[in-house]
Amino acid sequence: EQDAYGRAMLDWHLGNGGFEIVERDDGFIGLSSGPQIYLAEFRYWPEFEKRAIRLARGRVLDVGSGGGRVGLYLAGRGHEVVGIDNSPGAVELSHARGFAGAVLLPFEQASRRRLGVFDTVVMFGNNFGLMGGVRRARARLRRLRGMTSVRGRILAASMDPYATDAPHHTACHERNRRRGRMGGQIRIRIRYQMRKTPYFDYLFVSKEEMDGILDGTGWRVARHIDGETAGQYVAVIEKA
Repeated sequence: EQDAYGRAMLDWHLGNGGFEIVERDDGFIGLSSGPQIYLAEFRYWPEFEKRAIRLARGRVLDVGSGGGRVGLYLAGRGHEVVGIDNSPGAVELSHARGFAGAVLLPFEQASRRRLGVFDTVVMFGNNFGLMGGVRRARARLRRLRGMTSVRGRILAASMDPYATDAPHHTACHERNRRRGRMGGQIRIRIRYQMRKTPYFDYLFVSKEEMDGILDGTGWRVARHIDGETAGQYVAVIEKA
């Protein structure tokens, strides 16, 4: 009943027209690009993701692996890939599509003991947002440092939340700040048909905010790869 995200992808894959509704805790409701993007073949990826994925090397951890699009692509290029997701439907679908490396595991439970050591961590689809908030982000970044090799690298996609003047978004930024949160630290849930996930924190950050979060964690941004949409980017993060 809670896995709206996974069920929507499964229905899309089966040709039953799955979709994804994002509901914010301030009442805003939007229709996301959803399964069409999550299951896209490489040729349909955004250009900035195509450029960024070329920087993946060695053993790869795909955080928020969804329907396995990143895992399938990189495994096809010879990488060993482990994908983690907290959606049973997403993991089921990944296996059905041929990505055997998908594991049912929330990001906060990922560890070196459970998963081993990686050379690259991929967080596409704005999945730097899974960091949740500043304190959690710093703790998770330190954990990822211990889970990665000396040449460890993170390819983290995010969206500058301030690259908009839409009143319903700018009001949300102000509301968050009044509550002691970052402007782009939103609280959302996913809905599909009768299913809905619990609310969870999802973090959008500007490039400057990301630099501040990384400070003191042993990571730094080496460069940015900008997307076609205003504010969209992948940060190439390397060990400081």
